[in-house]
Amino acid sequence: MDASSKFQDSLPVSSDAVLAMLAERGVRYRLHEHVPLRTVEDAKSVEDAFIQDGERALRLKNLYLRDKKKRNYLISLEQDRDIDLKSLGAELGLGNLSFGSSDRLLQNLGVRPGAVTPLAMINGRGADVTFFMDKALHEADVVYMHPLVNDRTVAISCAEFLDFMEWLKVEITWI
Repeated sequence: MDASSKFQDSLPVSSDAVLAMLAERGVRYRLHEHVPLRTVEDAKSVEDAFIQDGERALRLKNLYLRDKKKRNYLISLEQDRDIDLKSLGAELGLGNLSFGSSDRLLQNLGVRPGAVTPLAMINGRGADVTFFMDKALHEADVVYMHPLVNDRTVAISCAEFLDFMEWLKVEITWI
């Protein structure tokens, strides 16, 4: 199965359900539907269609990683940051990091490869996943992310995103 909304009903929490949850909490968002995006390069090919003039936007790349002790991490960074896993692990005091398998990704974050997103912490908070977020969020007005599938992107104000994460009781470690 792919990571598009066509298969969202096979996820622990569907994309439609997370969008309904955002709406119920009063989180305003703009929803953009597009071709499935698997990489930052894919995202860059469509993002000009929905980024608004003048907004300070944070566009993310999201990494599901594990350490040698089998602890799970979701790391969300500005999409153009260069990442060296060895340096990142050392900087965060986590040791050697590697990408988690697609099976573990689905088990721990409830998404498939290509749809990794901070909103997956809806599932990750109960699976003992540690969440790291780029400090660049503090400089942005809006953050763009997938709502658990890779053929949709939501734009959420950074303040409302942080309020939603607090409501979920997701602890954010800033990097």
